Order: sequence, then structure tokens, then C-alpha cells
Amino acid sequence: MAHPPANSKPPLERMRLDKWLWAARFYKTRSLATEEIGKGRVRVNGAEAKPAREVKPGDEIALRQGPLTRTVAVLGLSHLRGPAPVAQALYAETADSQAQRAAAAERQRLAPEPALSIDRGRPTKRDRRAISDADGWGDRWSARFDND
Repeated sequence: MAHPPANSKPPLERMRLDKWLWAARFYKTRSLATEEIGKGRVRVNGAEAKPAREVKPGDEIALRQGPLTRTVAVLGLSHLRGPAPVAQALYAETADSQAQRAAAAERQRLAPEPALSIDRGRPTKRDRRAISDADGWGDRWSARFDND
């Protein structure tokens, strides 16, 4: 009878939510994942969650990232944070979530450029001279207010 190597870990059945979000590359660090969960931006199966809540394959996780909410189904668990293609195999995004993300991307693409709404920026040297001449400072030889 063959025994598994001593350092191999048994397949995971359950895993902490914050660790799964980190391993699936939704957040750069576990502490960021914990912080977002604490702010109520992550829900598991429709209920608010805590960082230590265990997730298993088949659970549905809704997480808010910026202005949009992503909904994913847990497909697998991993001990490690691997490369992006491996991390993407841990979940499947729902069709509704993909449609919402596509609609948000389209709205962003069609939105006007914010810089175009600025009609005036910093005045040029010529503009500053015109402003100072309009104030009447060019008529005086000094900044004193008494006219002796």
C-alpha cells in the first residue's frame, strides 16, 4: 500500500473566506481581503460574512470592487496563491455579473472625458499681466496706499 508523501496536504473541503479571496487574486493581500470583508463588501450565499467564515465549492460570493459588484461561484480551493490562470480556475463568474461588468465598461467608455469640462486652467503670464493691470496696480509706482 502506497502512502502519500509526508509533506503533501489532503485535498481541501473548506477554507477561510479571506484566504480564498487572496488565493483567487481578488485582493493583493489577506489583510486587504479581511478589511473589505469587515466593511461589509463581501457576502457569501446572500449573507454578510466574517473573514474566518469557511467557504466550500458551490458557495456563491458577491463582492463589491469599486462601483460594481461581482458575483462568483466557488469551483475550487487552493492552499497557495498561484498565477492568474490557476487563480481563475478557482471560480466562475455568473452571467448576470458579467453582463453588469460589460455594461459598466460601456458606460465608462461612452462617458465624457473629465478634463474636457475644465474651460479654464492656470492663467498664462499674459493673462496674469492683464489681471494685474485691470486691478489698477500698474498706475502706482509702489504698493503704498497713501498718495503723498
